[in-house]
Amino acid sequence: MFDNSQKPKLFDTMKGYNFSTFTSDLVAGIIVAIIALPLSIALAIASGVGPNEGLYTAIVAGFIVSFLGGTRIQISGPTAAFSSIVASTVINHGMETLIVSTIVAGILLIIFGLLKLGKYITRIPNTIVIGFTAGIALNIFVGQLKDFCGITYLNGANPIGSVDKLIEFFRNIHTINPLALLTGFVSLLVIIIFPKIFKKIPEIPESLISILVATFIVIIFKLNVLKINDLYVITNKPMTFHMPDFILLKSPTVYMTGFTIAALTAIESLLACMVSDKMINDKHHSNAELIAQGVGSIASVLFGGIPATGALARTTANVKNGGKTPVSGMIHSIVLFLILIGLMKYVGMIPMPTVASLLFIVAYNMSQINAIREYIKIGNKKDLLIIFVCFIFTFIINLVVGIAISLVLWFILYKIMK
Repeated sequence: MFDNSQKPKLFDTMKGYNFSTFTSDLVAGIIVAIIALPLSIALAIASGVGPNEGLYTAIVAGFIVSFLGGTRIQISGPTAAFSSIVASTVINHGMETLIVSTIVAGILLIIFGLLKLGKYITRIPNTIVIGFTAGIALNIFVGQLKDFCGITYLNGANPIGSVDKLIEFFRNIHTINPLALLTGFVSLLVIIIFPKIFKKIPEIPESLISILVATFIVIIFKLNVLKINDLYVITNKPMTFHMPDFILLKSPTVYMTGFTIAALTAIESLLACMVSDKMINDKHHSNAELIAQGVGSIASVLFGGIPATGALARTTANVKNGGKTPVSGMIHSIVLFLILIGLMKYVGMIPMPTVASLLFIVAYNMSQINAIREYIKIGNKKDLLIIFVCFIFTFIINLVVGIAISLVLWFILYKIMK
């Protein structure tokens, strides 16, 4: 039997829905779409795919998760947490493997929701969440150093791991492009300074202003800086259905990757739900959210996207700009679709150092610096050790190894040696 925790929040919010509420949702949805546009593009690039894949994800998964999800105001789309696992899967095994793995993940998430496991998933120790989140942040930062500095890897090098990327970066640092570096710093400067100067107009995202300023400078002065369309194929064609190659289900990699995507989606989405509850004094339906995230990610990859999950920054923007119901998230997806078919040709003009600067900010925001400082103040050596171990293994090897080893360490320290 279905219970309230599996019921889409949209059904609750439609009671008493009126024009005033719709107006609030409409304004919030448009603003969130403007914020989501550069983030979806940048995060897709960080994940080893193209800008179109990022927008397809925000459009398809964003709409479905809002429609079926368990919160009033959560926005879903591509997020930084997936960048490492998506990039390594695409590079090592190909896009088809990612698609089938995500379908496996989506099915697992739906099963989690049907079995009402939502309330148990968020019980993963906070120290482990901090550790792997900080590790992912460093992976993103390292991955963008090349484009930020305009460095060229010689001899066709294409490093995959973060340590290899760092080695290759310093090995080729003599190829640095000063104009790219300047563009990157200007982009960062605009992102940091704009909100401080224009405090009264927060609805204009600094990331968008940064993109407009940097793109204008590069085009007007004809700077020798790589742009998105120098590296990726850009199209304004809407999403089309793609039948995956299910013969890949014979590969163990599909199930390992699928479980990782499912676990990460569940953890990140439900943690974001808990945060959003506090923002609007509400209570989310955890199992409905799991089911929605599963359906959303399956639909996303079937229509050209990548895995999606709840995006806290976009959710926060939704609340701050008046979003009241899941309708705002659905409107955000519709607006992105209109941008896709009408303005996509201009996306290719964005300089790569600017994309890197956006991802630097994303990495900083998810770096967990304040949380780690709090644990240092408390001085609990066990917790600090768990954070450090999870962080190091996530950065050096991958997310799966980081979580697995830190879970074992947590069990030893708190269950066996307590």
